[in-house]
Amino acid sequence: MATLQDRTTVEMEQALQNGFSLSWLQQIKDQVPGADEELAHDPTLAENTSNLLDESPNQTQRTRGAIAREGVPQFSAYTFRDKKEVWGFNLTKLYQEAVSRQWSSATDIPWETLRPLPDDIEAAQCQLATFFAQVEFVAADVPGRFISQMSPDYHEVRMFLLTQVMDESRHMEVFRKRALANGGGLMRMIDSVSDVTGGSTDNAREFTEMSSRLHIVGEGNVLTLFRLGELMAYNDAEKAIYRRAAQDEARHVAFGVLHARYMNECTPERREEIHAYLDEAEDRQATGNGGENPAARSANLTAESLAILLGGGADKAEEGQKILAAIRQRQVKEYFQRLKSCGFDDRIENGRVNPALLEVYQAAA
Repeated sequence: MATLQDRTTVEMEQALQNGFSLSWLQQIKDQVPGADEELAHDPTLAENTSNLLDESPNQTQRTRGAIAREGVPQFSAYTFRDKKEVWGFNLTKLYQEAVSRQWSSATDIPWETLRPLPDDIEAAQCQLATFFAQVEFVAADVPGRFISQMSPDYHEVRMFLLTQVMDESRHMEVFRKRALANGGGLMRMIDSVSDVTGGSTDNAREFTEMSSRLHIVGEGNVLTLFRLGELMAYNDAEKAIYRRAAQDEARHVAFGVLHARYMNECTPERREEIHAYLDEAEDRQATGNGGENPAARSANLTAESLAILLGGGADKAEEGQKILAAIRQRQVKEYFQRLKSCGFDDRIENGRVNPALLEVYQAAA
């Protein structure tokens, strides 16, 4: 009677006769010395990215480090194949923080703490939630367009942007829920959709153009509001929403700063181009054109809602406007700090920065 071992031996012999081979295991050992030794820590952190090719020849969706096959069709015409177009510092650590801090609007927000609010407060909360839902939709939609256009050799950038899409989608969801959860509903959309987060972000066709406007300016402004969310919150559910959204938004802003810092250090020939992107974004940050920055000087529905929430009611909106002015100052101070961090603070010293922002910054000093 044949045993299992006998059958296995026969099957292996037949497989070898038909061309079966495990020689590919040796290829791995040849290509990656020490691959048969276990790493005592996360292997993705151990991977050396300093020797990445400046230009990727990979047009086949081959994962970086995988052994290339001959004769594979060049079916992926990636728009961004140069490292200097998309790279940034500390990308792996940012990605790993992102995946370790995912949360759910269904289980991590104490919705049971919602209580009926005065009509003016609830309407203001719903208008602000509508604003954030619209902003966060754009903050997911725009960077998402670039993911499939990047060479897989720079997968750290792609992976982080995927976490941003997930984060912003969750933010859109949680603010929609807040608008609908307490007897109110979604209110009027802001005036501008395509330019919602600083400059014509939605029209950006170049990655650094998008990141300069979105991460450095637009999401930076939103981050300031999220960080001060407890001033606008009237229950533990709203506090939790702002607290969790702020930790996500801080990563997105950090990504933009680290990309801009890399560009400043490695592609100095593009500094003037990036300054031009910041020129446009600052104009919208200062004026509030389109309503995308509710803390800007211009009057808009979202700014009025913020004033009501900060003051404690429609009859105290004037007091809320004073607090809103302080928030505007903080937005500008944090923006100037980001400029310093990524190496573009020369625009502050040489007078190129938007005069209205400089005035706010000097008043806060």
